[in-house]
Amino acid sequence: MQNKTRISVVSYLNARPFVFGMEHQLANDEFIIEKDIPSTCASKLMGNQTDIGLIPVAMILSLKEAHLLTSYGIVADGKVDSVVLVSNSPLTEIKKIVLDQESRTSVLLAKILAKELWNIQPEWINENAESSILQEEQYTAAVIIGDRALKYKSTFTYCYDLAACWKELTGLPFVFAAWVSNKLIDDGIIQKLESSFHYGVTHRVEIFPTLAIEYPEFNISQYLQKRILYKIDNKAREGLQLFLKKIKEISYTDAT
Repeated sequence: MQNKTRISVVSYLNARPFVFGMEHQLANDEFIIEKDIPSTCASKLMGNQTDIGLIPVAMILSLKEAHLLTSYGIVADGKVDSVVLVSNSPLTEIKKIVLDQESRTSVLLAKILAKELWNIQPEWINENAESSILQEEQYTAAVIIGDRALKYKSTFTYCYDLAACWKELTGLPFVFAAWVSNKLIDDGIIQKLESSFHYGVTHRVEIFPTLAIEYPEFNISQYLQKRILYKIDNKAREGLQLFLKKIKEISYTDAT
């Protein structure tokens, strides 16, 4: 009997169109789909606990073997809303930045922006970025991502959108996550995946009513149709290559 293809997909709201497409089109006897936070998607791929993962792009460099499977991913060309630096102090007064442990890509992006755009040299704190930290400690900021960012960013005095800042710095889109395998995958499986992603993205409005109930405080339509771009086009690929180049050239000792 042929082994099932194991897939790890990000559990955040922005990946729900992919989940919708896979659940609609992929057969249960061929695929196992697991929903994880970004860092777990990457660690499963590194540990061969899954075959294909929607992983933070910074982790591509950590894989012994990495294959970018499709032209689909999580992309922003400007403001994304769900990857932000938040604080109750302005950038010029920030002395510490607490890092979100769920995505290495967002951590490294924040460090690039701190050096090349914001011109600040904060102390980097590797722990969970909880809103209570910033309410209690002055001159502290935090990188928060995903659904937590959408939920909590408005509670802070200052909010800096990391994708918008990357666009300001480079003029390019930013690729947060891509579909990657740790081995060669059969072309037939890739075609099925591509078809399911296409279906999920082009039919994503069908899940908006359900998502509106799950996330009543979010503007689902704006986020999933205007903020998140699901195709890695030539400009996005250029942005991805630039980001990977920057993180290879610069050593960040506090990176998670």
